[in-house]
Amino acid sequence: MDSVLGMLDGPRARGAFLLRTVMNPPWSLRIQDEAPLTLVAMVAGGAHVLPDHAVPAELGPGDVAILRGPDAYTIADDPRTAPQAVIHPGQRCTTVDGAELLGISSLGVRTWGNDPAGSTVMLTGTYQLPHEVGRQLLAALPPLALLRRADWDEPLVGLVAREVTADRPGQEVVLDRLLDLLLVAGLRRWFDRRAGEAPGWYRAGGDPVVGRAVRLMENSLAHPWTVASLAATVGVSRAALARRFTELVAQPPMAFLTQRRLELAADLLLEPGSTLGAVARQTGYATPFALSAAFRRVRGETPQQHRARARRGTDVPADIAAAVPLTPR
Repeated sequence: MDSVLGMLDGPRARGAFLLRTVMNPPWSLRIQDEAPLTLVAMVAGGAHVLPDHAVPAELGPGDVAILRGPDAYTIADDPRTAPQAVIHPGQRCTTVDGAELLGISSLGVRTWGNDPAGSTVMLTGTYQLPHEVGRQLLAALPPLALLRRADWDEPLVGLVAREVTADRPGQEVVLDRLLDLLLVAGLRRWFDRRAGEAPGWYRAGGDPVVGRAVRLMENSLAHPWTVASLAATVGVSRAALARRFTELVAQPPMAFLTQRRLELAADLLLEPGSTLGAVARQTGYATPFALSAAFRRVRGETPQQHRARARRGTDVPADIAAAVPLTPR
């Protein structure tokens, strides 16, 4: 696993909201679902994306917009068209006045809109919870990242468009993975075209010293790494590794290792049947109590609070998240 994959391995949709929308002008949708990350891919026609805290953008066929939440945005045929519907958390739809929406209806499997023959067709994929994407990846993104078809010519948009309306066994899993692939492909292209703005962990992948050190950690997060053992393995001094690593990644090697261990732990804790002891062993902590202490120190909540919050499907502050039993076996 390389350093880039280690970070881009975070997107793991689980029953993600993925929908095909077919519209005829005039139309405008106000999206305030508080989702941490959303992809909008244009299949046909055009649209204007109007984020609350970013420069608006116009989308054409094949273009993809990556929107970092939880800020709201509007998407419409024209910036002057007033919103006709509001999308709330849980994908609940209402009119602007708050009445349950009746004017936009289902047009088939995972398809809705105001006209089955509408000139605008777009795909919307939403990651519902921050842990499905990874907080470090979210922190590296702007409010709106725009990918033009001419810049990347990615066939995944067409593939997702074909699969989204299929009604076959296991289709939800297929769509989750396709959404992940589309996001990772888009992120790679976005970072490649803006090398100076790419996060340090992405740029570090090409460095012969730091990149190798990161790969060593990523491949064996449970190994008892030290700066000395990493430096010896990559063939440089401790001081040289620490200095170069901090310059590129913006944090020391052991801080990076702790962060990656706890990100993995956060994901593993949400797996059915996981125990704190098993997660500790997989992430390099000698005891469940050592993992709990590190988790709370770095992430501001206990493993129990993290699991309880995710089960409720919310992102409320840790200090008000109710604990649930988590056996330290």
